[in-house]
Amino acid sequence: MTILIDKLGEMLLEEGLITRPQLNKAIEAQKSKGGRLGFNLVKLGFIDDSVLTSFLSKQYGVPPVNLLADDVDLEVVKLVPEDIAQKYLLIPIKREGPDLYVAMADPSNIFAIDDLKFLTGYNIEPLVASEVAIKGAIDKYYDSSATLADVMAGMEGEDDLEFVMEEEDEDMGDIQKATEDAPVVKLVNLILTDAIKKGASDIHIEPYEKEFRVRFRIDGVLHEIMKPPFKLKNAIISRLKIMSQLDIAERRLPQDGRIKLKLGKNKDIDFRVSVLPTLFGEKVVLRLLDKSNLQLDMTKLGFEDTALKNFMDAIHKPWGMVLVTGPTGSGKTTSLYSALTELNKVSENISTAEDPVEYNLAGINQVQMHEDIGLNFAAALRSFLRQDPDIIMVGEIRDYETAEIAVKAALTGHLVLSTLHTNDAPSTINRMLNMGIEPFLIASSVNLILAQRLARKICSECKEELEVPRQALIDLGVAPQEAEGFVSYHGKGCSACSNTGYKGRIALYEVMPMYEELKEMVLKGASGAELKRKAIELGMKSLRQSGIVKMKEGVTTAEEVLRVTMAD
Repeated sequence: MTILIDKLGEMLLEEGLITRPQLNKAIEAQKSKGGRLGFNLVKLGFIDDSVLTSFLSKQYGVPPVNLLADDVDLEVVKLVPEDIAQKYLLIPIKREGPDLYVAMADPSNIFAIDDLKFLTGYNIEPLVASEVAIKGAIDKYYDSSATLADVMAGMEGEDDLEFVMEEEDEDMGDIQKATEDAPVVKLVNLILTDAIKKGASDIHIEPYEKEFRVRFRIDGVLHEIMKPPFKLKNAIISRLKIMSQLDIAERRLPQDGRIKLKLGKNKDIDFRVSVLPTLFGEKVVLRLLDKSNLQLDMTKLGFEDTALKNFMDAIHKPWGMVLVTGPTGSGKTTSLYSALTELNKVSENISTAEDPVEYNLAGINQVQMHEDIGLNFAAALRSFLRQDPDIIMVGEIRDYETAEIAVKAALTGHLVLSTLHTNDAPSTINRMLNMGIEPFLIASSVNLILAQRLARKICSECKEELEVPRQALIDLGVAPQEAEGFVSYHGKGCSACSNTGYKGRIALYEVMPMYEELKEMVLKGASGAELKRKAIELGMKSLRQSGIVKMKEGVTTAEEVLRVTMAD
C-alpha cells in the first residue's frame, strides 16, 4: 500500500491522464509555490479532482471519499486537533464503533496513522482524498479565526461601547479605544477571513438608520452574511480605516486605502478599500485581490475558438488599438492582464497606466495614477511615449485628451490596450466619436473591440438536466430549428455551492475585429445598430449568442444569460 509521491507524475503520464508539458508546468508550480504534485495539477486545471482521487484510490488500494458530497460529522472532527490535520493533510469523516474513518492525502503514511491511533484511541480506517479537497475541508471545518457565534458571545455585556449618532458629540479617543477591543478586532478578522473562504470578490459594510449589515459578492451576486450589533458600527468602520491607514477623524470625504493580509507561507491577499460618506455613516467596500486565483491562461477564460483566434491575432499585430469594454466587475482587467502575459517577452518594453494597480506583473512597468498631483492617464501616456515603448496599456479611456494620445500612439508604431465603459462592442465606436475622435482616426487605429460579461457557472456537484419550454428558448434567441433538441441544465443546490446551484464564473465574449467593411461604415457615419448587424453578418457572435453557446455546453443557465446580456 505504498506509492512514491515523486513517481505520481510519471504514473499519470503512463495512464494518459496528463501530458508531459502539463507535468512540467505543475512541477514548476510545485517548486515556486510548494504543495504536492497532485495538488498543483488540480489547481492548474490539468486533471479533475475526482479523476485524481479515483486514480490514487487504485494505487493505494484504499477506498476514495468525496468530501464535497459526503457529510462530515462535526463531532468527529473535534477528535483531531487542527495542527495535526494540517501537518498530515487529513480530516476525520465518521466513527463506527471502535473504527475512525479518516480522509488522507497519503494513506500510506504509517506515522500519521500511529499518531492518530494514539491520540484518539480508535482503530484508524484510512480513505483517500485529494490534497485540494482535504485543504478545503480543513478550512471549512476548522475555523481558527472563531465563529460568528463565538464573537457575538464575546460581545455580550459590552454595553460600555455606546456611540451617539451625531458626529460632533463623538469622542475620537473613545472610538480609537473601541477599535482595539478584542470583540471588534475578532469580528473584523472574521469578516475578512470568511470572505476569503467563501470566495467573495467584494465585501460591503453598510450602515443604515436602524441597522448595520455585511454583504459578500460571491460569483457576481450579493448575499447578506451578517448583521453586527448596531452599537459597534463606528468601531468596526474605524477599525477597517486604521488597518487601511486612513484618517478615522475624516468622515465627510471619500477615502481609498489598502489592507494586506498574509495567509500561511505563500499566500498574500490584498483588500482594496473604499470609504464613502452616506446619510447614516460611512459605507466601506473592500475588493479582494487574490493573485493565486488570477486566471491568465486565455484558453481557460471562456473564449470560443474563432473569438480567441481573432483576439490573439489583434494583440500580436505590431501596432494599433485593442479595446475591452464592459461594466465594472465584468473581468476587463483579467482579459487585459492575460493579453499582457501573452505578450510579455524580454524583447518587449511594456508600460501600463492603472488606477489602481490591482496585481503586480513581473517584467511589466506598472504606474499607479494620482489625480491629486496631476498624474492622470493622459500625463502617463505622454511620458510613456518618451520611454521607447513597444506596448502600452491604459487603464481606461475617459476623456478626449487620453483618447487622442492613445490613438496617436497606435498610429505611430505602438500596440495600445485599453478599456471603455460601453454596453457592447459596436457602441464603442460611437463613444469614441462622442469624445471627439475623428472617424478616419478610429478606422485607422482600432484593431479589435471586445465586449464581455461574467455569468455564473452551474455547480458541477449538483448539475442536472432541466426542461426549458421551446418558446422560452426561442424568445431567448435560440434558433427555432435548434430549440427542438436543446438540452438545458441547472444546479439543484448542494453544500458545495451553498445551495445556490452555481459555483464559479465564466466570461461571455463579443469579439469584433475591425473588418474593412466596418471601417468603411465608420467613415460613412453608420450607427451602432448598423455596425452590429454587419459585424454579426461577418461572423461576430454577440454577447447573447455567446451565452447561448455556454448554455448548450452545459456551463451556465438561461437565467444567467438573461441576467447579464441584452437581446440582439
